[in-house]
Amino acid sequence: MPTFDRTIIIAGAAGQGLVTVGELLSKILTRAGYEVFATQYYMSRIRGGHNSFRIRISDMPQFASADECDILFAFDQDAVAQHFEMLHESGTVILSDKLNAMNKQCVSIPFDTLASKPLYENVVALGVLCALLGLDRSLPEQLLSERFTPKGEKVVTDNIETLGGAYDWSLNFTDKCSQLPKMHMHPERILINGNTSIALGAMAAGVKFCSFYPMTPGSSVAQTLINHSQEMGIVVEQVEDEIAALNMALGASYAGAASIVPTSGGGFALMTEAVSLSGIMEQPIVVVIAQRPGPATGMPTRTEQGDLLFAMFGGHGEFPRIILTPSTVEECFEMGHRAIRCAEKYQSPVIILTDQFLADGLQSLETYDLHDLPEVAQPDYSDTHSEGYKRYLLTDDGISPRRIPGYGKSIVLADSHAHNERGNITEDRQLRNVMVEKMLLKESCIRKDVLPPRYFGNENADKLLICWGSVEGAVREAAAEMTERGENVAVLSFSQVWPLDVEQFMPYLENAKERVCIEGNSNAQFAWLLKGLTCVPIQKIVSRYDGRPLTAGYIIRKMYEE
Repeated sequence: MPTFDRTIIIAGAAGQGLVTVGELLSKILTRAGYEVFATQYYMSRIRGGHNSFRIRISDMPQFASADECDILFAFDQDAVAQHFEMLHESGTVILSDKLNAMNKQCVSIPFDTLASKPLYENVVALGVLCALLGLDRSLPEQLLSERFTPKGEKVVTDNIETLGGAYDWSLNFTDKCSQLPKMHMHPERILINGNTSIALGAMAAGVKFCSFYPMTPGSSVAQTLINHSQEMGIVVEQVEDEIAALNMALGASYAGAASIVPTSGGGFALMTEAVSLSGIMEQPIVVVIAQRPGPATGMPTRTEQGDLLFAMFGGHGEFPRIILTPSTVEECFEMGHRAIRCAEKYQSPVIILTDQFLADGLQSLETYDLHDLPEVAQPDYSDTHSEGYKRYLLTDDGISPRRIPGYGKSIVLADSHAHNERGNITEDRQLRNVMVEKMLLKESCIRKDVLPPRYFGNENADKLLICWGSVEGAVREAAAEMTERGENVAVLSFSQVWPLDVEQFMPYLENAKERVCIEGNSNAQFAWLLKGLTCVPIQKIVSRYDGRPLTAGYIIRKMYEE
């Protein structure tokens, strides 16, 4: 258990710079040695609307948002009203001296005095927060210097002077807020979100092509690849629509480039025909679906787990596919790498199913270790026996040797029709059966490589909490609280939801007296899948579908509702 666990909410309207303050403070805390988990809540607007940036600080890693906050930094009056109920009874409101703290303990900031221009109000906010939390002044000074050095020495000096003035002024109010315990400095640690982590994992696996049409919250996967495209030799293409995105990526894959396509549920709806094309071509491809509430446009900047069954069944016909569901920012890196690896090995589409909560969520981590990553399968560049080459050669495991057009004399055929071993179109019924069975054989091979679910708790638990993807952190936290109350609780968490190997987890389901499935959707999609595969009843469902992430408090409240 952590020795301390604090949450800060920085809230206001879009355009007030609260994300800048939140990101800078999160980086400072990370370098200072704290475990940080930060989440963004924002409306689908350029300016206006209510947004918030929530930072959870502890001495142990946290993987979910807290239900209460200790400090509320309000950029406008609406922020006080919106988050008043979340503020701990001993919590503090920090706000402008022109706003009303609604009878809560507060620190009123004279922005007009401390900021020479409105432009510097964010720096004032950062200085106040750093002082009240007990963070060394050198940390924000160093970060501001790094950020503004490209803009010139005067800009750096003005920002650091403004920071210093706000920091010194705040030292008169340290009794209003309990300072953080000191930690060992870790300047080499990183602060990273889930989408960036997926992109880095894909780069580590050798991704060379990305095509996309911008769609929140998936676009930052492509942006990360753009940022590193020159040094990593990656081609990134923004196309006219999602239909073009996946088809172009299939063309790049056919030409030998490991390819990835980031999108959201609405974009994937336009890709389903190309997913089927990937299936019959047996062409490696990775699709990242960063889920948001639907149907249609839905809530573009909120979170949900509503696309599980769509990801499973999107695309006509029957063909193998793999669906990975990372649970943490760190695991996003592993899944980015694994997705490319599995796509290239099994020559099949692989889907990474994440969501806005994980896509935008920031976590402090050690730098990723690249030394022990598994090797990624490469195409066959040998060109031996080119005249007899068969792209869809029947093999014991259903995986055919894959060559690249233009590397030698081998003719590499590919099309969207039923075909023979060479790739020529056929309507022969016996050959059709043989080629379908070839794909089923490959699916059997994939099932031997399924990631087993993680189990946390007593093997003979009375109550088993079942979850998948990003909700694991909240579920584990809820289980820990229930265990403290004397309940015998365990957690079963899935980072791969298709295909599944029932033998990996059947004993856990059978041993539990009560099984509870916890999901971020209204129809309990994973519970439906489990019941269909195992015939084991799920006694209770805990769902959330209001666009907000699950928390431990929410789960526990719903667990005991009649």
